Amino acid sequence: MKRLILLMVIVSIPVIMAVAQSEMTVEESYLQESVENMIIREQSRSESREMKMIALSYIGDAIDRGNKSEEVRKALEYMSLEGTINRTQENGRLVNNYPDVRRESVRYLGLLGTEEAKDTLLTIIYYDNEPMVLQEAIKSIGDIGIDDSGKSIATIAWIVQKFDNTIPDNLLALSAIEAIEKLAKGSSKSLDPAAVQMLIRIAEGNYIRVVQDRAKQVLANLRAPR
Repeated sequence: MKRLILLMVIVSIPVIMAVAQSEMTVEESYLQESVENMIIREQSRSESREMKMIALSYIGDAIDRGNKSEEVRKALEYMSLEGTINRTQENGRLVNNYPDVRRESVRYLGLLGTEEAKDTLLTIIYYDNEPMVLQEAIKSIGDIGIDDSGKSIATIAWIVQKFDNTIPDNLLALSAIEAIEKLAKGSSKSLDPAAVQMLIRIAEGNYIRVVQDRAKQVLANLRAPR
């Protein structure tokens, strides 16, 4: 009986918390968000990888509730550049290189969907060398869909060519194809020739058939009247 009562209490906790949050005043809600932002900021700058991952889980919850504050963006920016631009060394050895942290940070930047988030993602593409981080950055840029200057498409084409000249990466290429398609659909400007050249390079390059076919499909779709 005692175990049953304890289980009922545990199950009821989320419901009680949700009701309490719904009854918060505007001032209380703002204060709660400020505390949350402060905790996220401090955790994101911790030296511990585990603490950063906890910060990312909090950020995911915050974004789901609509908290896309500047503090959240700055925390994501810091973690997404950690190990590349934000470097900590001990005895000449890089000690804060956490690609999985950068990848998750990049994914959440895409969910923020702002111009500032997109600019950070473009910076990441220039400075990061981890394919899994770059794949997520390209995907997030496509999801944001902002490319008024054409810089996003040009940067994506550049990174694909960089890898193509060394070790072609199928997942990176596929992310680039999908992002180019999204950016082209969301733009009123004519498509950058660099994007077309990139798609042709993938379609004829050393990639698996499914990636080549996807590039050909997007080329055909872009050719059709919009």
